[in-house]
Amino acid sequence: MFKLPGKLLLLFLFILMCLINIITLAQPNFTFYYCENAVNYTRNSTYQRNLGTTLSALPNTSSAFGFYNLSTGDGNDRVNSMALCRGDVESGLCLSCLNDSIVKLRENCPNQREATGYYDNCLLKYSNKNILGYTYSPEDIIYLTKTHNAPDRDRFIRSLMPLLTELRADAAAGGSLRKFATGNTTVPDYTTIYALMQCTPDLSEVECESCLYDSVNQFAVQYSGRIGGSTLLPMCNFRYEVYRFFNGSTMVIPSPPTSLVSPPPVQPPPGKTKKLTRTVITTVIITVSVVLIIASTYMFITLRKKKKQISPPESIQTETMDTGTVESLQYNFSTIKAATNAFSEDNMLGKNGFGAIYKGKLGDGLEIAVKRLARDSRQSDIQFKNEVLLVAKLQHRNLVGLLGFSLEGNERLLIYEFLPNTSLDQFLFDPTKHTILDWDKRYKIIKGVANGLLYLHEDSCLRIIHRDLKASNILLDAEMNPRIADFGMATVFDPEESQGDTNRIVGTYGYMAPEYATHGEFSVKSDVFSFGVLVLELVTGQKNQCFQNGEGTEDLRSYAWKCWRNGTAKNIIDPTLMTGSALRDISRSIHIGLLCVQETAYDRPTMGAVVLMLNGFSLTLPVPSKPAFFMRSTIDPQFPLLQKYSASTASNSLEKIKISKSRSPQISVNDISLSEIVPR
Repeated sequence: MFKLPGKLLLLFLFILMCLINIITLAQPNFTFYYCENAVNYTRNSTYQRNLGTTLSALPNTSSAFGFYNLSTGDGNDRVNSMALCRGDVESGLCLSCLNDSIVKLRENCPNQREATGYYDNCLLKYSNKNILGYTYSPEDIIYLTKTHNAPDRDRFIRSLMPLLTELRADAAAGGSLRKFATGNTTVPDYTTIYALMQCTPDLSEVECESCLYDSVNQFAVQYSGRIGGSTLLPMCNFRYEVYRFFNGSTMVIPSPPTSLVSPPPVQPPPGKTKKLTRTVITTVIITVSVVLIIASTYMFITLRKKKKQISPPESIQTETMDTGTVESLQYNFSTIKAATNAFSEDNMLGKNGFGAIYKGKLGDGLEIAVKRLARDSRQSDIQFKNEVLLVAKLQHRNLVGLLGFSLEGNERLLIYEFLPNTSLDQFLFDPTKHTILDWDKRYKIIKGVANGLLYLHEDSCLRIIHRDLKASNILLDAEMNPRIADFGMATVFDPEESQGDTNRIVGTYGYMAPEYATHGEFSVKSDVFSFGVLVLELVTGQKNQCFQNGEGTEDLRSYAWKCWRNGTAKNIIDPTLMTGSALRDISRSIHIGLLCVQETAYDRPTMGAVVLMLNGFSLTLPVPSKPAFFMRSTIDPQFPLLQKYSASTASNSLEKIKISKSRSPQISVNDISLSEIVPR
């Protein structure tokens, strides 16, 4: 039998160990992984030995179309493992992905009893608990999404949802071997969407379809309209992109052999030992060199990618103003004074605690609305100009746009294009004018306001919470298109931030979310609550705080919920809307409004989900819970502000806000405010 000399054998073993270390370091990073830290195992414990045994044998278990499952041990030391390869991945790539997962997951989660790792081509999970079957909570779903929205969100969603519905049924009907489906659809005049859905084979058809349904709906609530995304769960997942990311034809993945029998060693012929030794050494050196070059190249590329990924992003909020941009927005004070006839009473459109609004006309004939802010504001000129710049950057067809400003001494003016139809409340609650608002106009207003809020919450450069959405702050242009106005109470967040709290409660009686009114906690769900109230007002034609029910008055939200629950929703619909064939849309709008005014903020949908509900009639809406308790107030209903501030505290003052990141502890303090946008 041929034997290598001792020194050569040691050299060979040393090189082999180096190769093993290099290959281990070169394992690609997971797309996502999770280590359960509740219970850990100790080194050299029975659980650790069972885990090593299970993962070593898992790739050799009999698999059906890339599904692997193995358990080892008993009781608390029992290890359950499961792996699933994507249905279009061929067997060699599947096994390679699984082996990478075994190495990387134990490296990332060195002593956790439960861990899950996801690659694009496969997933691996092990735990001391049962991991098969349809058992999960909404918090377990992992969302991966593109940051950009489709140019035409509504058209994109209308094209995507039927495709996902069809693939969900196809994947669920895949039988006990493989539950996997792919497909594509075309968005008219835009692009093609490619999608994929998969469940583990152990799920029943009903369980698979239910899991995929929940995943898609939860995703739609969070990220509707994004140009790509996916959800990850061990038992089911889906993904869609605007490019082809899966193989053209699905491939059958055969079971790997249960054992590998090594051939008997070949005895070298006499006199060939030295030649064979040289051959072995040469082969080892060449192999090591090639592997080292490949590994070094891979690690170099990976490190470069990481450096690019962790490079500091561009600041999304400038500390100093862009002088050129500011100057382009600044109007001469004397020009605006002349346009408003020296701010005469005849030109005044309205007045509140923040200042007065005047109608004006520039020399070129352009009609404008001018907000003359209170003179004792505490903001510096630099702060005022920077906030004007921020407001001016909010560009959306359903937001009031800022034309410019004027600043002279203590005089601060905000200038907007004049809108002839004033505000929504002037029509909706007027005994005569409300008939002008037929259902088509009201439904257009509902969808327009929803799109405007979605822009503020998700699509603008900063996340903005309005905090005072109501009918009087919805302006109407000549075509009765809605424009959200009055940002005097708005709060600005970084894109990754979603909620905060304050001890200065400002807002409007009847529109405030309960967590904000009682504890000062606000988030995007606060605006969702106000939107729900607005929807119910548009359907009923009556104000929220004084809904007329027969001879008495009742809280609109509670009465609407009672009627919806009892199947008598027609009782709350404005009688002028009961003609025509719009009853389905009206009933669905009531349902959506009730979802938005639920007592718990977590239960309310996001504005992305609301837009999806308003445009996707095939979506089944969840059952709304009872709305928040209606807090009656001694404040005169004609004066809508919950707390009246003097001009010095209300006009453009900085508010200290404790901001917390989504699903994370409160971490920082921010001093941010936003100048007011007013009716034009």
